[in-house]
Amino acid sequence: MRLTLHTDYALRLLMLLALEPDDLHTVEDVSHRYGISRNHLNKVVQTLAQADIIESQRGRGGGVRLAKPAGEVNLGRVVRTTEDNFHIVECFCRETNTCLVAPACGLRDPLAEALGAFLAVLDRYTLADLIKNPSAARRMRRLLTA
Repeated sequence: MRLTLHTDYALRLLMLLALEPDDLHTVEDVSHRYGISRNHLNKVVQTLAQADIIESQRGRGGGVRLAKPAGEVNLGRVVRTTEDNFHIVECFCRETNTCLVAPACGLRDPLAEALGAFLAVLDRYTLADLIKNPSAARRMRRLLTA
């Protein structure tokens, strides 16, 4: 399974916001610090703000920050919010499935189970879990300011 860049950028943004919760972060700053597309990051911010995961303040002195403490931001929810779909194989999408063997194939159920397990693991973690190691958090801060 592979997550989209949208989800990857969302998780990176959220980790930064969790590391620096007292600061407002502009898309421009986050884009520069991570070396990622500002346009793509704008879409990520919009998705996360609509889901009430982050809050956005417009105008001069504006920016984004977490809408709630990092310990209340569930990773499974973030991934479900930012991924368009979980069609990891063609037959997972009834509308576009053209696989001839789908009615007799035994692969669909194990893949569906694996996807469920993947999401279940993410459901056990929060954003706070990603930054709780003090030495890793310090190192991440240094990498993001270099």
